[in-house]
Amino acid sequence: MIFGRVGKWASGFFAVSTLCVDAAGAQTVEDEVRRLTSGEAWSTDFTVHSVPLSEIVAGGPPRDGIPPIDEPRFESASTADRWLDDRHPVIVVELGDEVRAYPLGILIWHEIVNDEVGGVPVTVTYCPLCNTALVFDRRLSGRVLDFGTSGRLRMSDLVMYDRQTESWWQQAVGEAIVGELTGARLIPVTANTYGWETAQRLHPEVEVLSRDTGFPEYEASGRYGQNPYQRYDSRSGPFGGFFSGDIPGDLPAMERVAALDFGDGWAVGFAALSDRGVVNSTVGDLAFVVFWEPGAASAVDRRAIDGGRDVGQSAAYDRRLGDRTLTFEQAENVFRDRETGSTWNLSGLATAGELEGRRLTPVPHGNHFWFAWVAFRPDTELWSP
Repeated sequence: MIFGRVGKWASGFFAVSTLCVDAAGAQTVEDEVRRLTSGEAWSTDFTVHSVPLSEIVAGGPPRDGIPPIDEPRFESASTADRWLDDRHPVIVVELGDEVRAYPLGILIWHEIVNDEVGGVPVTVTYCPLCNTALVFDRRLSGRVLDFGTSGRLRMSDLVMYDRQTESWWQQAVGEAIVGELTGARLIPVTANTYGWETAQRLHPEVEVLSRDTGFPEYEASGRYGQNPYQRYDSRSGPFGGFFSGDIPGDLPAMERVAALDFGDGWAVGFAALSDRGVVNSTVGDLAFVVFWEPGAASAVDRRAIDGGRDVGQSAAYDRRLGDRTLTFEQAENVFRDRETGSTWNLSGLATAGELEGRRLTPVPHGNHFWFAWVAFRPDTELWSP
């Protein structure tokens, strides 16, 4: 295996700064704030930020013009099976005794669901322009935050805001970048994006986000299950108006990567991953494995999401089990560890062999487009065979 660092990207991060400068500078700041707010009333403290305000741009819709779901309703797998195709991508969250699935055919229209799973307040997020389907614990310093869409983007990625302080947050990394909470980070929650058939097979007890979202006009107009970004991931790069700068590394800008946010970051392209089915690696003290198999459609390919091409699905796990560190390989539609010959499924469960019934500890990861991952983790390790 050969690992390579992609190097620093030209657009770096500012340290937290206060914008109390001279008169000429103050006028510039006022102009920036006017541009950012576009006449909307914000109580955000724009004098504190960790990124250049100039990098934040309007995405089109106003604040909450893409409306988050605050009172999600759920239905059984058998009910959801009537409208979800086998390859329809769903975000699966398993906490405590609860397993919930959030179809991207709904999330693509709302981008945020404020929910509670297994007693844990979470925010389930999806930025279609970056393919970042990420879940965070929304507890911070003793309070529970609720999130909305700011209507702004940075590096083509969703900028969220919390309703408690109106600080602005970078969805791709779960970090506050403008306002009172600047520098704070949300704790990521393990979540995998599976095709619906896979999610149902691995978690028969799963509950599914209902199309009864509180926005009847969306269901009535047939939007759920449709993709407003047709052929987006067939482009050579992201929308230019929302993203600028060089994209380092050897991967195409729009290739999906399985990405782990540890150290400086780690990623493997889906092309290499699909060729092998399994990648074993280590970052710092973490020895982990990434599994891949086909079965999930692209949410941003065809007009009907169910008709999108199969881009596959991945999961990441700590490969340490007790005092053993396992090494995995793909073997005829299953995963097998070389140490015991036990076979494993995509959910990290040993299905046969000496370790049958044991389960690996999941590791939070995402399936970003390469440009989106390297924009925020410019020193990431990029795996190659």
